[in-house]
Order: sequence, then structure tokens, then C-alpha cells
Amino acid sequence: MIVANSESGPRGREAGAALAAESVLARAVPGFVQREAQQRLAAAIADTIADRDVLLAEAGTGTGKTFAYLVPILLSGARTIVSTGTRALQDQLFLRDLPRVRDALGVDLKVALLKGRANYLCHHRMEQAREDSRFQHGPLAVQLQSVEDWSRHTRSGDMAELEALPEDSPLLPQVTSNAENCLGTACPSWSECFVVRARQRAQAADLVVVNHHLLLADLALKEEGFGEILPGAQAFVVDEAHQLPELAAQFFGEGTSMRALVEVGADALAECREVAGALAGLQGPVRALELAARGLRAAMEVLPARGTATRALAAVDVEPAFALLCAALRALLQALAPLREATTGFDACHLRVHTLHTRIERWLAMDGCEFTPDPACAGAVDGGVALPIAPHVHWYELTARGFRLQRTPLDVSGPLRAHRDRTHAAWVFTSATLAVEGSFRHVAGRLGIDRARELIEPSPFDWNQQALCYLPTGLPEPSSRDYTRKMIEAVLPVLEASKGRAFLLFASHRALLEAVDCLHGAPWPLFVQGSEPRHALLQHFRSSGNGVLLGTASFREGVDVVGDALSVVVIDKLPFAAPDDPVFEARLDAIRRSGGNPFRDEQLPQAVIALKQGTGRLIRSEADRGVLVLCDPRLRGRSYGRSFLSSLPPFPTTGSVTDVAQFFDRSKAMLNKSLLDLSAADHPWSAGNAD
Repeated sequence: MIVANSESGPRGREAGAALAAESVLARAVPGFVQREAQQRLAAAIADTIADRDVLLAEAGTGTGKTFAYLVPILLSGARTIVSTGTRALQDQLFLRDLPRVRDALGVDLKVALLKGRANYLCHHRMEQAREDSRFQHGPLAVQLQSVEDWSRHTRSGDMAELEALPEDSPLLPQVTSNAENCLGTACPSWSECFVVRARQRAQAADLVVVNHHLLLADLALKEEGFGEILPGAQAFVVDEAHQLPELAAQFFGEGTSMRALVEVGADALAECREVAGALAGLQGPVRALELAARGLRAAMEVLPARGTATRALAAVDVEPAFALLCAALRALLQALAPLREATTGFDACHLRVHTLHTRIERWLAMDGCEFTPDPACAGAVDGGVALPIAPHVHWYELTARGFRLQRTPLDVSGPLRAHRDRTHAAWVFTSATLAVEGSFRHVAGRLGIDRARELIEPSPFDWNQQALCYLPTGLPEPSSRDYTRKMIEAVLPVLEASKGRAFLLFASHRALLEAVDCLHGAPWPLFVQGSEPRHALLQHFRSSGNGVLLGTASFREGVDVVGDALSVVVIDKLPFAAPDDPVFEARLDAIRRSGGNPFRDEQLPQAVIALKQGTGRLIRSEADRGVLVLCDPRLRGRSYGRSFLSSLPPFPTTGSVTDVAQFFDRSKAMLNKSLLDLSAADHPWSAGNAD
């Protein structure tokens, strides 16, 4: 049962007052505006921390939730972990927001930023990269030289400092480490390890900013030899909390990939430089492993891009290919065994090969069913629906030149609840998109929360003046063959009225490519997901002035464009999960078997939250104005359409494109008036002349 507590205690009143118009924070932060919703959220968080309770809080865009949780954290003095959804948000929080609030409040607390180990330069692996022929000539050699130059003066070792290094550079995984290839205390560069130093700073801090992956690692006590991030943390604040259940499913599962198989072989050969005669004994097994991995990928070519293990093993050549792969892993394991004591690198490679072999065998061992029980999660409950003993689904995913094998738990509420209870700390879960039709039932179930305080603070924007929701009429069913073409035809008058400046969000990559064809020759520059790195694509879209950005599901979050560059958001279909997602399908089946309703209990609430995420790209500030175009005719034609519309901000809604054109005419008139007012304020004499 979820219970609410609306009475503010002394801590809550103190936090709310710190965000008032006359507060020291208001005087210290330029442009600070008192927001009652922000004060209420801060008060609820302060009381939750004081009482070591749990809070679920939805705070609409514009509420100012970052300050709303930083203020009570800093005033409380509690040892706190703040977890964000992405590394970019981590950097923004730690480098910009946290220093401003801490300095304004005059609070002397030690703070630290901590990322996963793959974000930090590894001295040992950089030394190995110097010997790699791939990085001795051409552009990659230039990149390696820039890394070496930077390594001599960096204090943090955070690869994000190297802005000139491409995000997809093949060099990155070669100069950083992960849990599999890190040598730990046996590393010759242990004393100068940037990961060790970062974790030491975190352990000495009062407030640590992490991301969700690192938070989950800490909760599961998977310290990888480094200890807890913040022993005895008294409070956890999880921002962008809607992402946590899916990330937890990835984290508590396990997987391997063709890349991991090839890399362990390459690392074993690289280690041969340290031991005379080792190369002769390893070349054959490493080559056999690489051929077996490529052979398995070739055998899987006949399969769909994603599917269950049962589907994969039913293909004629796949099971024999797995047998060859396992045999190659065993052969490499045997070849590495006598070398384990020669170097720590060989010992680490032996352990990695053993882990890969074990994971693949577990993936293959299904006992004829799609999922296997995990006793650690028995008796889990999801949103009021009791699941059977927590199953794992075994599935694969194919990439252009590789594959990934995954074993994913279908329910993580049990482990999340157990880890949370073990902390005996306060927990705050907040996001702009947590509730469905004003209820936290769905997300509470997925997070394993049985009882919590609740707070919903809608976005404070003036939706009647700033936005309009357009529902085109006459479109065919989304399953129609010509749906995307008809949808683009319906959207073109909107783009003409807005003069581009739009973001089109598609349910599939196929629909995106079809839309690009339909828009060929349009008078606006097109910016298509995948055509260049994400950050560059968004920067070029912002600076274009009239561009049209086209993306798929991964662009529902992280597209933050404030101002006139983005005045239209178009969503082609209701974002129900893809039917080819084996984990989602197995989850629905588990709910069905336990007597639940898969559509009501899972498909609908997940789609509502996803739509709220996409919708949130439109209005990002008090000055933004724009039109949301929801094309899917099911919003009006199906009863469940009300669940979507009632969960969105209170947009004025229309089915007339004339209303859209008039909205932009008014926006233009308001902009012109604002420019005249600004000009008059800057040059008082011009106002006099006008009179």
C-alpha cells in the first residue's frame, strides 16, 4: 500500500524556506524565481531524509527538482548518494548545480563525482596499446598520442576531459578497463590508478554523485575489490528513477558477446610479450576461438535480429556452432592454465575465459524452456500482480558483425527491495515521468516498494499559452502499409506553419527511413539519427534555425533543445514496446500465467511513461512555445486513449490544422512584441520617438 504524508516537519519547513524568494540562495543565483512546487518537493525530501523513509515524487519539467533535492541533502548533513540516469547529467549536476547550491548555502561538505571504471584512463592498458600495431600509424596513432599527452597532467583521469576524442573511437576500450580485464591490486600501475583514487575520494566524501549502473553495483556489493562507494550512506536520491527497473534487469542479468570473445584472445596474445615461448602455445587456440565466434555469427545469419535462445538453437547450424565455440574456449582455457603464474595478465585472461565459458553454458542450459528460475527472487510482486518464481529469459541480439547473448531476469523488484532494505537509509525516487493517470502503482511494483510517501508536482508552465496538442484526423490504423506516408502528409502543414524547427519521433527505424524518403526535397534541413554522433547531430540541429530532427525511441530522452530551434514535436505512434523484444514478451507471459492482465498491468503503463518522455521534449522553459502532434488515431478511437491523454500535461487540444497555423501566428506576434519591448528597454529614446 502506498501512503502519502502532506504535513511538513521542521526539516521540511527549513528546506522550503531555503528556496524562497528572500533566501540566501535566491540572492546568490542570478535569475532565481521562487516556485511553490519546488518548495513542496524540497520539504517532502527533507522530511523523508529525516525519517529514513521512502518517497516517490513526480516533478514535471520546470519544477526545478535538482535544487529541490540538493537543498535538503546539503542542509541535512546526511551522507548521501545521488544517482542520475546518464554521465552527462552526472557532469552537469557535479560541475554546475552542486557548487552553486553548496556555495550559496555556505555548507562545508565534501563532495565527489564517481563514474564506472570504463570512464577512467588505465595506465597499464595504455602501455599495452603502445605496442599494438593498430595504434602505431594513422589517425588512431594521433589519438593515442593525445591520450598520452593528456595523461601527464590530468588529475581525474576522466576520459570525458578529452573532448577531441570521438565517442566511438576504437582506442577507448583499449586505454580503459572493465570488470573483466582489470588486474586489481596485482596491476603494476595500481598505485597511480585513477579508479582507485576516485573511489578513495568518494569514500571520504559526504555526498557522492554516481550513475544508476554504479548505484546498482554498490547495492549488490559488487565492489570488484574496491569496497563500497560510500559506507554507511544515510540517504539515496535516485533522479530519472523511471530508468532504474530496466537498468536493474540488465545489471542483475548476465551476458557475453562476440566482441568479448575476440578481445580476450587479443589480450592473451598481447601478454605473450612478457613471457618467452608463450606465443607458440597460444596462437592456435586464440585463432580457433576467433574462427569459432565468427562461425557462430555466420550460422545465426538466418535468424531475426533478436529472439529467444530456443529460436536460435532451432536453426540447423547454430547448435553445432555453439559446440565448436565451447570446445575452443576449453582449449584456450587449457593452454592458459600453465601460464597463470607467469604474469597477472595471463591469470586474468584465464579467469575471463572461464567466465565466458560458464556464461555461455548457462545460456544454453534452459531445460527446454525459455526461462530458468532464480531462487533469490522468489515470490516477487509486480504492481499487485504476483509473479511465479522469478524467471530469466535467455535471448540473443545480432549486430552487423557480431552477436550478444543475454540472460535477463523478468522481475527485479525482489532484489531491489532486498538491497534497499539492507541500507536502512532514506530513499527518494524522482523523475518527470513516474506516474500513470496520477498513480505510482506500476513503478512502485517494479521497484519493489510496498509503502512510500507520494508527491506529484505538475509542470508549472502555462500550457494554455505556451502549447497546443494537435490530433490529426483521418489517418489510417498504425498497422496500415501506407501509415507513415499518410502521417507525413498530415504533418507537412504543421511543418510549413512552424517553418521546420521540429522533432519527429518514430516507433521504428524502418518508419524513420520511410519518413526521410517522404521528406526528400523538403525546404528544411533534415537531421537523421545515426547520420553522425548524437551530440554533434543535436548541435547542428540547434544551430540550423529551421531544421527537422528525426529519431527513434532512444531519442525520447536527452533531446534538450530550449528556445525557437524546437517548436514542434511529432510522435508517429503510441510507444508500445516492440513485439520482437523477447524479454518484454516473456514478462507479459509471466503476468498472464499468474492471472494478471498483461496489457493493463505492463504494456499500457510502460507505453504511457514512454509517451510522457517523448512529450517532455517540447516545452523546456517558461519562454518556450510549441505544438505537440500525436498522430496515432487510437488516442481517440480506443478506450485506452484516455489513459495516455490524462497522463499528459493539460494541453489545449485540437483536430484542426488551422488552429495550429493560428498558434504560430500568435507566437510570431508575441515574439515581435517581446523584441520591441526589449528594444525600448535597452534604448529609452526609441520609445519616446515612437510616441
